[in-house]
Amino acid sequence: MDINFWKMEGLGNDFIMMDDRDEAILNHISYSDLAIRLCDRHFGIGGDGIILARKSHTHDIRFVIINSDGTEPQMCGNGMRCFAKYCYETRILVQEEMRVETLAGTVIPKSRVDSDGNVSSVEVDMGQPELVPKNIPFVCSGEKAVAQPLETTEGTFDVTCVSMGNPHAVIFVDDLSRVNVKKTGRAVETHDRFPEKTNVEFIQVVSDTELNMKVWERGAGITLACGTGACASLVAAHLTGRSGDRAVVHLDGGDLTIRWDRETNHIFKTGPATLAFTGRVTV
Repeated sequence: MDINFWKMEGLGNDFIMMDDRDEAILNHISYSDLAIRLCDRHFGIGGDGIILARKSHTHDIRFVIINSDGTEPQMCGNGMRCFAKYCYETRILVQEEMRVETLAGTVIPKSRVDSDGNVSSVEVDMGQPELVPKNIPFVCSGEKAVAQPLETTEGTFDVTCVSMGNPHAVIFVDDLSRVNVKKTGRAVETHDRFPEKTNVEFIQVVSDTELNMKVWERGAGITLACGTGACASLVAAHLTGRSGDRAVVHLDGGDLTIRWDRETNHIFKTGPATLAFTGRVTV
């Protein structure tokens, strides 16, 4: 089977985009097997995951993402921006604002289109942050998991836990250059207090409007950026008095602007999505 694809990246978080509204791909190969095969950076196209456009009975379109290890997360913020640009520029959808069905619920990206009809950036309404521990999920007796001590094989860390449709554990540090993201990230991700594992963000506060971030993503490892992680980090920074309700988050792959609208309790994320190349692959 030959499949047309777009290779895209959002701040270095890269994805293979495909249209499977007719389910031809799904009927030929499981998405898990396809992701493992295509995301291999030596024998495949290479990527942090695959993203597929699917028909939805309740929304404009359905978003399906599979990590490079074959697991299926609920959502991905950087992937959603790429998805919005992909759907708009391939004319899968013709509106600049779309209602997208995800495992994390409804997500509403809004594309900013330039004079040539190309998407220059995307603002995504990421919905409301979930702070109740059992809904993240995180094993904790309090009403919120703010600065909770977590004992791991790599030491004890204060974690502030937030779900943006997927779980996040935010750890504030004085110096990111001294953090062993791989070892500590894996130890926190797989801790038994996270029943569904977790993404892990390491945050160095620059000011009340700027945060530096490194991320260990559940199922993917170290990546250059994580959109939902940036949102969770802004929430965690605000809850712990380290920032206001808006900040620029500096990631290894670039910058995201995160805004927490306290009136609606929704998180808005704005950033780029870039087409690397298009192609056709046989599977």
